[in-house]
Order: sequence, then structure tokens, then C-alpha cells
Amino acid sequence: MKGFCPLASGSKGNSLFFGSNDSKLLIDAGLSCRNLKSRLEEIGIDLAEIDAILITHEHSDHIRGLEKIVKDYNIPILCNSDTAKMILDSMDERPKFKIFTTGETFVWRDLKVHPFSIQHDTVDPVAFIIETEGLKFGMCTDLGFITSLVKEKLRECDYLVIEANHEVDLVHASRRPPMYKERVLGRQGHLSNEECGKLLVEIYHDKLKQVFLAHLSEECNQPDIALTKVADILGEKGLELKLSIAHQEKVSEKVVFETQATLPN
Repeated sequence: MKGFCPLASGSKGNSLFFGSNDSKLLIDAGLSCRNLKSRLEEIGIDLAEIDAILITHEHSDHIRGLEKIVKDYNIPILCNSDTAKMILDSMDERPKFKIFTTGETFVWRDLKVHPFSIQHDTVDPVAFIIETEGLKFGMCTDLGFITSLVKEKLRECDYLVIEANHEVDLVHASRRPPMYKERVLGRQGHLSNEECGKLLVEIYHDKLKQVFLAHLSEECNQPDIALTKVADILGEKGLELKLSIAHQEKVSEKVVFETQATLPN
């Protein structure tokens, strides 16, 4: 499969499949190995075919399945050095790491991958831009604040997976403790529906084909709320986008690239 598919997105676990002519990647492995294997099979992929796992950061909802996957499949783990140290502290198995430097583009088979820094409460969290076959894919979740760097990197993408974690009023109205609310709403927490919509307005361009709203809070958001809020913000500026939801409990819409294969420069 040349394309991508969110396998799970939310506080219970995160993972996304990305495939090209010569690469089959996971971005994060926050479900159990068994669940990841099952969800990959739904899109016609065997977990044994995965040639690398990109890791955004070390929170358990992004690395939960790693230890079992490493033990059973020995798939290389691509992450920065600080995240690698945190992963090593969390498991008995010793992964086969491929270390990248945050902010520096690297080549993996037929992909150009650019990990860039984001604001979140971990040691060195990153988002990713992946380029292949003349297409540019961006994945950016788990960020509490939109920096100028985030805006710069997400411009001119063909496809985006962007966080729309919560509706602010629902966070305030929730029964969650004050510490949780402060974290979620803080500069190292998560992005709201409104902030997501405003970001999309700033980086909008005519070739942006589809945007997935990701990491929705189960308690403080709903798919219809997120879709409506973001669409309304875009509509106020006369903009339209194909918006989809990256679901938590099921495999999301599969996007297949319709391009000719080209190698990175």
C-alpha cells in the first residue's frame, strides 16, 4: 500500500501506517503488539513487513507495544537520542535503534524524513514531515503551543494529520482534576479544536488534499464537534478542506497515493 492510514489516535494509544514503493513504516506503536497486528491486517499489511518504527516521544500511549514488537520482530526504532534513553529505561528488551537528530532531515530507503521540535511535556518530542513520490505528508500531534517552526514545517503539505484534542469549554466543565486541566490547556499540553482550525487557516494552500483531525479527547471532544468547529473556522475565511477523523477505537480512512515513484534528491 502506497499511502497512509491512522490505526489509532487518542490517549488510549497512537499509531499510523505509512507506506511507499520501498518502505513500510509505523509512526508510534502505542497499542499492544496484538492490536497493532490486527489493525494492520485490516489494511492488508503484516506486522512482519514493517521495516522501521518512527517514535514521536516516550509517553506510553505512543510506545506501549514497542517491547513486544522488538522481542518478536526486531524492527528498528527510529528516534532521537533523548527519547531512546527514555525507551531503554521503560523496557527490558534492547531495541535496534537508528538515531536521528531533531531538526535534521534523513533518508530512509525512498523517503526523506524531517523530524522537527514541538512543545510537549517530554524530553525531546517531535513531529514529522515525510516526502516521497513528489508528495509531502505531515504529522503533528501532542503539542500545546503552535510555534513559528510548526507553521513553517507544515506549509505546502499534500496531506496532514493534526491534533484537535479538545473543546476548551468541555475541559473546564469536565470532572478532571485541576492539574489535568492545567496540563491539557498549557503550552506543553494539547491543541484545541479552535487552535487547530486557526493553524489550518494560516497554512492553507490549494494543493492540500486532506486533513485528519487526531488525538481527540474521549471526554472533552467528539468527532462531530471537532469537524464542525474546524470547518466553521475555515469557512469564515472562505476556505474548504476535506476533513477526516483519526479514530481511537478503529482503523481510520485509508489514503492511497496516486503518483509515480521518485527517489529523494
